[in-house]
Amino acid sequence: MTVTVSATLAVNEALNDKRRQGVRVLPLGFGEAGLPVHPVMRDRLSAGNGANAYGPVAGSAALREAAAGYWERRGLPTDPGMVIAGPGSKPLLYSLLLEIGGDTAIAAPSWVSYAAQSRLVGQRPIMVPTATGQGGVPQPDLLHAAVTDAREQGRTVNAVVVTVPDNPTGTVASAETVRRLAEVARELDLVIISDEIYRDLVHLGPEGEDRVVVHSPAEYAPERTVISSGLSKNLALGGWRIGVLRLPDSEIGHRLRGGLLGVASEIWSSPAAPVQEAASYAFTEPDELVDHIDRSRRLHGIVARAVTDVFTRAGATVAAPTAAFYLYPDFEPLRERLAELHGVTTGPGLTGLLLERYGMGVLPAVEFGESTDALRMRVATSLLYGESEERRYAALSARDPLALPWVRAHLTRLSEVLDSVLSESPKHASTVIPVRREVARA
Repeated sequence: MTVTVSATLAVNEALNDKRRQGVRVLPLGFGEAGLPVHPVMRDRLSAGNGANAYGPVAGSAALREAAAGYWERRGLPTDPGMVIAGPGSKPLLYSLLLEIGGDTAIAAPSWVSYAAQSRLVGQRPIMVPTATGQGGVPQPDLLHAAVTDAREQGRTVNAVVVTVPDNPTGTVASAETVRRLAEVARELDLVIISDEIYRDLVHLGPEGEDRVVVHSPAEYAPERTVISSGLSKNLALGGWRIGVLRLPDSEIGHRLRGGLLGVASEIWSSPAAPVQEAASYAFTEPDELVDHIDRSRRLHGIVARAVTDVFTRAGATVAAPTAAFYLYPDFEPLRERLAELHGVTTGPGLTGLLLERYGMGVLPAVEFGESTDALRMRVATSLLYGESEERRYAALSARDPLALPWVRAHLTRLSEVLDSVLSESPKHASTVIPVRREVARA
């Protein structure tokens, strides 16, 4: 089959092209955490630079024990022997889909790579809608109906993928939704693949009210839930490529473990040893890293809510984000106006207009498993914190990050763009700016 570049990576490259052309851009398409590496992690990585031997396929004992402790502290007792590490959660997910076999039910909308990887391993993904505010978890009744219907057609369906908290909506499914999902999975004998890489990035509300609670399907169906996590989001270590799987200590889990290790041994042999040494320390959750993550999720929440307000004022509907650095605005209330002013009637048409005319990079709902007619889009806010490490540190430490000139400038530009798109006489189109960069100021 023909494989195209992942939509998130493609929009990032498109924005880089715009920058090289001197175009002012709004970087809202790429789901990178957008924060600097904590100094202690730099030190740990450097200290491990002499580790150049192949290690165990499943990952080092120290890393697996540390990851097990991480889950234990979240109420999920874990045998280190049921933890598998790999070079990022993407290859782990791919290997898991390959090992489970059959078709997979996937939330719509959901992260772009779930369906893409499902097709890569020869599956036909079954997209099941989520409810508003319950992103990442297929509606349980619809899941039951979709899987039952597929099986009646002779298809083999063996798994369901959920994301808690969710990418692309930035919402967290309730305990009741997750519990019902687990019940359906047990009734239909489905393996649950629970991507929990954003678990540590649930943010406080605007008045500092309690954070929503993340509930893993492993709480309700421990015998059939595989959890995926890593350090690319909570510690902004996407480029280090380290991910971990927690397999259930059950017949299902032990069967999957054997197959996964076989696949891993033929593809990556073992995760990078220096990165494993650093990750082993991170998963013990020392105080300095806990503080760093606390400040990160505060920043994510403040900026995501501010961007949500801009879209809401423009007339889009948005489920309030409560985790990570995403929101999922819907321009359906503005459909007639967009068609009248620009002839735009599809999601790709709208996001294409924003990119080409205004240098604003976002992704249409079709990339997340919805129809091309949907006027929804995934907006990632984490690259608004600054282009330099100095500015990103300033954003992390600022009492009011929205007052920082570069953050405020992005928000102002977003308001201008949306105002222009929805006005009778479009203005504020993307302009060419000098290539010379302003010196970063804290």
